[in-house]
Amino acid sequence: MLRTHTCGELRIEHTGQKVELSGWVQRIRDKGGMIWIDLRDRYGITQLIFQEGETNSEVIEKVREMGREFVINAKGEVKERYSKNDKIPTGDVEVFVEDIEILNSSKVPPFTIEDDTDGGEELRMKYRYLDLRRNVVRKNLVLRHKLAQATRRYLDGQDFLEVETPVLIKSTPEGARDFVVPSRMNAGEFYALPQSPQTFKQLLMVSGYDRYFQIVKCFRDEDLRADRQPEFTQIDCEMAFVEQEDILDTFEGMTKSLFKEVLNVDVEDFKRMPYSEAMKYYGSDKPDTRFDMKFVELNEVAQNKGFKVFDSAELVVGIVAEGCGDYSRKQVDELTKWVQRPQIGAKGLVYVKCNEDGSFKSSVDKFFSQDDLKGWAEKMNASAGDLLLILSGDTNTVRKQLNELRLEMGKRLGLRDNKVFAPLWVVDFPLLEWDEESERYHAMHHPFTSPKAEDISKLDTDPGAVRANAYDLVINGVEIGGGSIRIHDQKTQSLMFDHLGFTKEEAKKQFGFLMEAFEYGAPPHGGIAFGFDRLCALFGGAESIRDFIAFPKNNSGRDIMIDSPATIDRDQLHELHLKIEVEE
Repeated sequence: MLRTHTCGELRIEHTGQKVELSGWVQRIRDKGGMIWIDLRDRYGITQLIFQEGETNSEVIEKVREMGREFVINAKGEVKERYSKNDKIPTGDVEVFVEDIEILNSSKVPPFTIEDDTDGGEELRMKYRYLDLRRNVVRKNLVLRHKLAQATRRYLDGQDFLEVETPVLIKSTPEGARDFVVPSRMNAGEFYALPQSPQTFKQLLMVSGYDRYFQIVKCFRDEDLRADRQPEFTQIDCEMAFVEQEDILDTFEGMTKSLFKEVLNVDVEDFKRMPYSEAMKYYGSDKPDTRFDMKFVELNEVAQNKGFKVFDSAELVVGIVAEGCGDYSRKQVDELTKWVQRPQIGAKGLVYVKCNEDGSFKSSVDKFFSQDDLKGWAEKMNASAGDLLLILSGDTNTVRKQLNELRLEMGKRLGLRDNKVFAPLWVVDFPLLEWDEESERYHAMHHPFTSPKAEDISKLDTDPGAVRANAYDLVINGVEIGGGSIRIHDQKTQSLMFDHLGFTKEEAKKQFGFLMEAFEYGAPPHGGIAFGFDRLCALFGGAESIRDFIAFPKNNSGRDIMIDSPATIDRDQLHELHLKIEVEE
């Protein structure tokens, strides 16, 4: 090996030892008679020192040929530093270099390889192999590694078996768009890359492998944002002979174990919240419960007073921003403009200031009396010094808008601390949701989710009221994982396909293999999949999952480092039986 120690390893107790280090030149400081090099590898930084008159002149000459990011090998003696650096673990010592070798030179990098770099995101993505040298990026990938290993240890300890499932599978029309792969040997036919290993893990339950897991790549051809990538990683799990409570207990245990082992954080028992309650009080199926600020519906006290905006609305609903009653008109106007942005889409914002003297000042004073406003404040349990923020409109739309405003106010008031964790199970999701475009019901999760037994009779009379044996794990307003108890009998699965609008022929073509498997003794089973990239971002206190992926795509789904996706030549197209027409 070209080193006896790493650049993050040497301490005061190594003083006097002869060592050999290899790494990259982080920085050179040449003061004429003295030269210092900060030598970096993935473990840390060690200072090398060279002194005119004591260091071999040939070594000095080599040092003065070097630049940033040169790869070098240095041999010398560990000495105690005269001027110590308490900001790095190796800051008590330095290596007095006796011999040095340039292993490889480097061009001047396009940005500084430091925590606070001068490179923009696009530039760093283009030279991602350089960005990965930065300490902050390395820490993210180390965290990802630790999470993966801790996950495997926990699940192995719970008798889960890691099984790999196919990457080239069959395309299905439900869910997001598939990435498809043309088959050279089967003209005109295509594989799909899996959006999840769903059907395969169910088949493993039929096969008797009662506890399965896999840290697996999945693929979805959908629009991207900070928490989405075209390829992403799941902790995919399935269990047989279980009910919903067994799944929640097992993976609550896993999540607690990960927090303790990786972050040394103890999290309390996870709360449970029905989907209907989450939507009513937070306007989201992934509520951030680190802070309160629940929605309060005001139809009873705010309508039929002559204010048409409220009177014509399906829902009038608001939140209390505690202690914000002293907001200036400028601050309130800025909030109004914030909710009117296209991303939110609200037409306006009604505010009420609860003054310290017991009076009220609102944006709708000419429509409502002081007694009316007092009634709102009492309904919302507001106190003097608080600010009421109220929206109105179509129920589903206004809840989404107020959810965004609630999160923004939580951020502005410092209530969304990324070192505080509030885990929550959201349960009792609707089994089906109506799609206006196709004018039919779709599975809210997927077609294999079982309905609650007591709601099956509603499938024919009130499909939208049927609840699913489905559950999501939400932490700090982020959906970390989701799953369900599955349908495990052929009769119920056929009924589900019927209500989703599948013909018998379509169901057989798409999922005939699963339906047939259910006729050979399928056990009751259920599972969950965690978004591993999102989990890494949560643990790392970041919003974007890209920071925790070694080679991510940008917002257009491109890898600008290798310039992918890219065209392929006509011979390849011909072999794949494809013909692409390019518009002039």
